[in-house]
Amino acid sequence: MKHNGTKTLETERLILRRFTPDDAEPMFRNWASDPEVTKFLMWPTHTDPKVSRSILEDWEKHYPEENYYHWAITLKENGGEPIGSIAVVEQDDGSSKAHIGYCIGRKWWHQGITSEALKAVMDYLFDVVGVNRIESRHDPRNPNSGKVMMKCGMKYEGTLRSSDHNNQGICDACFYALLKSER
Repeated sequence: MKHNGTKTLETERLILRRFTPDDAEPMFRNWASDPEVTKFLMWPTHTDPKVSRSILEDWEKHYPEENYYHWAITLKENGGEPIGSIAVVEQDDGSSKAHIGYCIGRKWWHQGITSEALKAVMDYLFDVVGVNRIESRHDPRNPNSGKVMMKCGMKYEGTLRSSDHNNQGICDACFYALLKSER
């Protein structure tokens, strides 16, 4: 893999960019404080914008690292305010694999925005970074997340029983992946 870091990516409707601490208020308001959004995530619902700011300050410290990939999902039409997040949450250079996680505010569910963001990140990882395998997973009680993966061409590989955890406790994990050769 040829790591290239978090670069700005653009699609028809979106700009995926680096987060800044100034994104704390919209992050808190648009998704991090919503228990419906964080229900199947591994981090707790934010109780104050200060929590969001602290996390964003930590993320910002990692941007100089060439193997760090974490984007704010923004709509071109709303002036760059973040409405969600997408990131490589695990990676393995030995097997040239990247595992992607994402979330988006409830107001923007079922509009194809997450799929558009995921497709842009997958293209970047395959074409620029040289990743061979991109994978993701979801709790089977959150099937819409799997629909995002399928819409981007990922193939269902199986469900690992009681192999994961989120804000609901221990859960199963449905795995999806796409190989560079399958594009």
